[in-house]
Amino acid sequence: MTTSSEIDIVTDDGPMPGYVTEPDGEPRGTVVVVQEAFGVTAHIQDVTRRIAEAGWRGVAPALFHRQGSPVLAYDDYEAVMPLMAELTAGGLTTDLHGVVAFAESRGTSRDRIGVVGFCMGGSVSCYAATIYPLGAAVTYYGGGVAAGRFGLPSLVDLAPSLDTPWLGLYGDQDQGIPVEDVEALRAAAASAPVPTEIVRYPDAEHGFNCNDRASYNAPAATDAWARTLAWFDRHMGG
Repeated sequence: MTTSSEIDIVTDDGPMPGYVTEPDGEPRGTVVVVQEAFGVTAHIQDVTRRIAEAGWRGVAPALFHRQGSPVLAYDDYEAVMPLMAELTAGGLTTDLHGVVAFAESRGTSRDRIGVVGFCMGGSVSCYAATIYPLGAAVTYYGGGVAAGRFGLPSLVDLAPSLDTPWLGLYGDQDQGIPVEDVEALRAAAASAPVPTEIVRYPDAEHGFNCNDRASYNAPAATDAWARTLAWFDRHMGG
């Protein structure tokens, strides 16, 4: 049986709340679950539990901790956009340092730290894979592919410097991420010195993995999750 709790993660900008789920038995490592633009939602918490069911410790840091760590409804774009506008490259780097240090404090070496991010967090997980040589990284429909966000370069510009094996999962029906941008990202990632892969789902929209959203696509979500776990198994020690 897995065990979940709320914790504070130490960062240079003060404590950052996090949701952590421990597996039954010794963890195989730690997987950082990077939130959607709506906060550490019930869906993100569920992902940490599913990670733990696969034998890893799952931890979801609240990247909006400087704004009070709100959790927002999936249709509350009026509140979401100002929060996203306050994210900075420096703040994200500080938060990533904090959560990696948390994993290391629990006895996880960097080759056993993974990261998976969704929506906004998908972009952050790709960035994390360029600043650390971690075990594995996965991006679900991360934006900022052709034009950077949060003061970061675009994912196309970041991809050649990936230092962690990286998997990207995108839906062809995503209105905010054109297929041609995804293919440009595939080409850019192919020049990285680590294994990379992109999988496209022809019928999937943005947010296809989240069963709390109207865009949920069960076949794509099932396949993507299987690929995610296989990616962690392959690159973090089997």
